[in-house]
Amino acid sequence: MPDKNGPYKAGTPCWIDLMVPDQQAAIDFYADLFGWQGEVGPAEAGGYAVCELKGKPVAGIMAAMNPDGSTPDPMPPAAWTTYLATDDVDETLAAIDKAGGNTVMGAMDVMDIGRMAVVADPQGAVFGLWEAKSFYGAGIVNEHGALIWNELSTTDPQAAGSFYSAALPVTATPSEMEGAEGYMEFKVDGRAVGGLMNLEKAPPGNRPHWMPYFCVDDTDSVVAAAERAGANVLAPPFDMVAGRMAVLTDPQGAVFSVIHSAMTPEQPV
Repeated sequence: MPDKNGPYKAGTPCWIDLMVPDQQAAIDFYADLFGWQGEVGPAEAGGYAVCELKGKPVAGIMAAMNPDGSTPDPMPPAAWTTYLATDDVDETLAAIDKAGGNTVMGAMDVMDIGRMAVVADPQGAVFGLWEAKSFYGAGIVNEHGALIWNELSTTDPQAAGSFYSAALPVTATPSEMEGAEGYMEFKVDGRAVGGLMNLEKAPPGNRPHWMPYFCVDDTDSVVAAAERAGANVLAPPFDMVAGRMAVLTDPQGAVFSVIHSAMTPEQPV
């Protein structure tokens, strides 16, 4: 079921957005790669661009800026942020603080569409919280050009699993997929909504992070197109238990993955 027309259950990844030095260049790159439609948003929304696929929201793209609207110096690295749904941002922030997490940006209302915050887990992975009002998040998932999976890579999966379970109504359990030994899944009401893996095999210096996966019809052709557009390939296309995937950085350095899935994920929930 690729369309999502209602609120996501608490604990489920519901939205992603990208912060970059050059917003228009990022909009153009992802529009060409995935078929998105988007443009720089109104000034009252900080120029935030809500990109769409088939008329439904798929991701946000914003220019890096300070709270006063000035240009950061130094410029932060380009990065995707995964947002987890919550029924009450303020209550979740209190639970995160109690569980050892840190608030990066406190709770704030986003016009009349929702309430948000940005936090970091105890291992340092940054993620967002979204309390939906009129805007639920991604309106289309699990098809070409749309979000299909979100994955946390961390230095201590067991501790991370305990943290997220204490902060949100999720559980972290070993994956039951054959060939995925050591991989864990975040589940909401018994349904897998995200992944959890150890950073031990990652290149040196790789810090804990959440990464979005985009569904594609042909991994190899999308990777080739991304390279022509200036992306870098961190992991060339390879076959694994969930499908054929690759890991890339966009031309401004934000990391993301693409996958031609061998199975139907259980999102949306």
